[in-house]
Amino acid sequence: MNEIRFHGMGGQGAVMGALMLSEAAFAEGKYAQKIPVYGGMRRGGDVTVFLRLDDKPIRRTSGIYEPDALIILDPTLTKHDKVTRGLKEGGTVILNDTIKPSELDIGIPLGIVATLDATSISTEIFGIRAIPIVNTILMGAIAKATDWVKLENLFGPIMHTFPGRIGELNVEACKKGYAAAEVA
Repeated sequence: MNEIRFHGMGGQGAVMGALMLSEAAFAEGKYAQKIPVYGGMRRGGDVTVFLRLDDKPIRRTSGIYEPDALIILDPTLTKHDKVTRGLKEGGTVILNDTIKPSELDIGIPLGIVATLDATSISTEIFGIRAIPIVNTILMGAIAKATDWVKLENLFGPIMHTFPGRIGELNVEACKKGYAAAEVA
């Protein structure tokens, strides 16, 4: 089982991103469980999402306190210890940041590290926003860095979530995230 914790700011799409990733896993015959955690003031506030992916049914329903992987939608969140707390040694980190994977140091040996400037890609595709939407961009990076889901299996859930032209832009964002992710 892969236990994944998403960290983002309200409005960046952490909850929707985890939902689309779980739908892509379902399309591949896998099981998924998503548990969002946020308060009443979501936009701009901290958002955490727990996601489990497995090849067999998932019975555990608690929060994820020792994740196998972290998906960090906002680079400023790496400054807070609570974001990286509990990550298993050899774990995976996928980070929206301009740094190179080799520059990330969170105090434990990591397995896979993927970084990309999802904020710039968001600005290019969706325009300047107070809170850049980076979820579908990071979905592409996840597909490149891990074996959780195949890139093309993300397109259906994206189009289901965002029909029409918005969905097409988000599929483009996902592809750009895949291409831009630097994985080590």
